[in-house]
Amino acid sequence: MSGRGVKKAVDAAKTIDWEGMARMIVSDEARREFNSLRATFQEVDSTIRTKFCLEPEPIDWDRYRKSIGSRLVDMYKEAYEMHAYRLNYHYVIMRELNCDREVEIPKYVDTVTPEYQPKFDALLVNLKKVEQDSLKETERLEKEIASFKEEKAKLSTMTADEYFARHPDLKKKFDDEIRNDYWGY
Repeated sequence: MSGRGVKKAVDAAKTIDWEGMARMIVSDEARREFNSLRATFQEVDSTIRTKFCLEPEPIDWDRYRKSIGSRLVDMYKEAYEMHAYRLNYHYVIMRELNCDREVEIPKYVDTVTPEYQPKFDALLVNLKKVEQDSLKETERLEKEIASFKEEKAKLSTMTADEYFARHPDLKKKFDDEIRNDYWGY
């Protein structure tokens, strides 16, 4: 939400007509619920206005140096000071809203997607190719499995001549072994 949208929401919360709404309520139970809602709203509104508008407590770097060590604390201090605007960003926005000035929140500029989009597109093309190859291989394997199942079912009733008709290379090998008087021992 932009700063202008936040300001409008805060202004809208200021203009709630609680008395007008209370006059419209007729039952006692609804009146109790309404009063509970009003009290909760005021509590949350008060918390937001006080808690988020305070300056953060300054960090006691010397105390941390004594207990942790100066080298690590110096690294954290340098990072904190370099990025202090990020840490205090929320407080700055709330202060700006209380001053009734408009706050502009910078829009996110995507620099990552253009860098990786061509790589991602290339991967998608490769993925489609691999998917097609996989589907073809799956189809081939399913046919081979069906053939094995069919052969297994026929094997129990198949004669040697039928088997050798399906596997002529095996018949040739056995015939050569018999002709050469080679019986495997």
